[in-house]
Amino acid sequence: MTNVLSVNAKAESSRWRTVDIIVVAIIAVAFGVVFYAWNAYVWEWLKPLGEPWEYVVSGMWVMPAVVAPLIVRKPGAALFAEMVAAIISVALGSQWGLDTLLSGFVQGAGAEIVFGFVMYRSFGPIVAFIAGAGAGLGEALHDLQVWFATYTADLQFGIAALEVISGAVIAGLGGWLLVRSLRRTGALGAFKSGE
Repeated sequence: MTNVLSVNAKAESSRWRTVDIIVVAIIAVAFGVVFYAWNAYVWEWLKPLGEPWEYVVSGMWVMPAVVAPLIVRKPGAALFAEMVAAIISVALGSQWGLDTLLSGFVQGAGAEIVFGFVMYRSFGPIVAFIAGAGAGLGEALHDLQVWFATYTADLQFGIAALEVISGAVIAGLGGWLLVRSLRRTGALGAFKSGE
């Protein structure tokens, strides 16, 4: 009987509620708008630094893939959030066009693998840090093939390293701190993350 109850509880905990869908969509839309401003101002401001240094801030692009699962704690949250944010970014006129969708997919998948590895049971700063790095790795794997295939190996390594580190620090630790701040306000009361 205990096994049946634990299986039912596990299935229930992974089932998406309407509030989960709405909140992840809101997070994603908010980040999609942030991406637009980030691309237009921060990214452009750092371009004179040249490659690979401008990628020190690329972690912002993978933040929804960490923040959404930290809040709703459901399988698929990272991928859902990153894809909706990418769609919003494209709709607002991303300079990378439709490729933003592919990028969003691999970034979300990178974080999703990390949360899946811990079976959506651990949501502390270490898991968030690794999930951010996973999303950054997804970003790097995409970018190296699509945008930087002709670059030297040293430059490719520099860009990839900065994307992974930035993902870990900005999206991972920054996302974890953001969720922790939201928890303190009581805004996450409808979620386990608010306990």
